[in-house]
Amino acid sequence: MQFANMDDVRSFFAGDEFATKCLGAHIDGYDPETRTATVSMHIDDRHHNAQGFVMGGVLFSLADFALAVSSNIDQKPSASTNHAIQFMSRVHGDVLVAVAHPDKEGRTLGFYTVDLFDGEKRHVARMTATCMHGAS
Repeated sequence: MQFANMDDVRSFFAGDEFATKCLGAHIDGYDPETRTATVSMHIDDRHHNAQGFVMGGVLFSLADFALAVSSNIDQKPSASTNHAIQFMSRVHGDVLVAVAHPDKEGRTLGFYTVDLFDGEKRHVARMTATCMHGAS
């Protein structure tokens, strides 16, 4: 997908209502040279589990949103086919940031890493994913 500017990118991905409305995620930036996407969200009580920790599904969903931005700008539409996530630390603070970048992109498949950081800039999770380019 081709976009003229970041406003167009944000407008298109506003259609991902689960990420933008339920999570409250927003796109902070995209570097076309490295194809790195950065997205973030503010954490509130609805994002916690019964033990008071941020639910793993919140981290996964934010990582998936960052992956969608990184893997869909300036190329054929992509869909993820496989994910693996490692939760490395409990989230502290009220901000969660996901940074997605391609490790290798081919004609059909792309391999990506998404790193998640909390409000204290601690590395809290890493997701790796495979995407199929040209999926529709």
